[in-house]
Amino acid sequence: MSNLLYIFYKEMNFLFHDRGIMIFILFVPLAYPLLYAYVYGNEVVRDVPVMVVDDDNSHLSRDFLRRMDATEEVKYLKRCNNMEEAKLGIMKHEAYGIVHIPESFSKDLMRGGHTTVGLYSDMSSMLYYKALIVGLTEVYLDVSKEIKVEEHLASSSMTTKDEKITRMPVEYDRVSFFNPKSGFAAFLVPPVFMLILQQTLFLGIGMHMGVMRERHRNIFPPDKRYRGPFTVLMARTAFYLMLYLVMAIYAFTFATNSFELPSNGNYFTLLAFIVPYLLSCIFCSFTLSTFVYRREDCILIFVFSSVPLLFFSGISWPTPSMPPVIHWLSYLFPSSLGMIDYVNIMGMGGSLSDIKSDYIALWAQVVVYFLISYYYYIRQFAKCKSISQKSYSDNRI
Repeated sequence: MSNLLYIFYKEMNFLFHDRGIMIFILFVPLAYPLLYAYVYGNEVVRDVPVMVVDDDNSHLSRDFLRRMDATEEVKYLKRCNNMEEAKLGIMKHEAYGIVHIPESFSKDLMRGGHTTVGLYSDMSSMLYYKALIVGLTEVYLDVSKEIKVEEHLASSSMTTKDEKITRMPVEYDRVSFFNPKSGFAAFLVPPVFMLILQQTLFLGIGMHMGVMRERHRNIFPPDKRYRGPFTVLMARTAFYLMLYLVMAIYAFTFATNSFELPSNGNYFTLLAFIVPYLLSCIFCSFTLSTFVYRREDCILIFVFSSVPLLFFSGISWPTPSMPPVIHWLSYLFPSSLGMIDYVNIMGMGGSLSDIKSDYIALWAQVVVYFLISYYYYIRQFAKCKSISQKSYSDNRI
């Protein structure tokens, strides 16, 4: 126990005096949750400016455009004479969409036929497209209902009740479960917290192992108190676990509450879940650090993996749509389980029984990565011991 506490202190002292590692294990976990939550804090895009090309220029078309401008999603910016002029406005980023009303708009409606209103969106951001399509769809539906009621009024005598039924045959209320604002922050930011914890552990532990190899040609420093691979592994694990429990609680309380992100779960359930998740990330980091021989190597190995791991989790790319190979490959990384299960717990108020299979899989990852890490530490310790014995023999000679 004395050796374990000594190693714990030495590791903590070493890491807190290395600025590069400090950035990854302290600054990034503290700053990134706030940065991501702030950037996406507006949740949804409103008043997206659009150019309008009204070739009909009738009472019906102008009424349609007034309704469109009245929505919270779309802003009528400017009327253009033709599509080329409207495209020029898009190229200059004055607007992010074009609404084109054809010349036959009112004639088609008056004849009881179908008409088409064109929507052209700047697809550089899906949020612009979403706002435009939602706003215009609401206007389409409202105008269609009114035209339908007017046709019935003209062809028969309708009572007020009949008019209401014709306008809305089925009354409904739209309720967005677990994301009332239908916002981007509530959808993306909470699972990204989990990815930040994993990636910073990969980078911090990888850089630590790289520094050890650069200085000592081994992951163990030349200190007699570093006795036994198990003791060293447990001391390092205890340090990272204690530090990242604080980081996790900070992200799931302060950052979540400050930006009003979904927080429907039980914190005792979250803590019971976060412990195996962090252990899995730590032992996985020890395993992957076997490929790190210089402190800069971890940047090349781990940073690029953040975006693929986001897709592997099933948050933005639905799991049923994944190729089977990628789906099974995703189980190699703790984030693939941690991100989706964090949403189930904190976003949907789930319990451990609701994520039972993934919870068992997390503990399985802990066991597998621990055994791999321990085996690697045994080999490195034996190598370190043989080098020490050889140096001792050379000195005697």
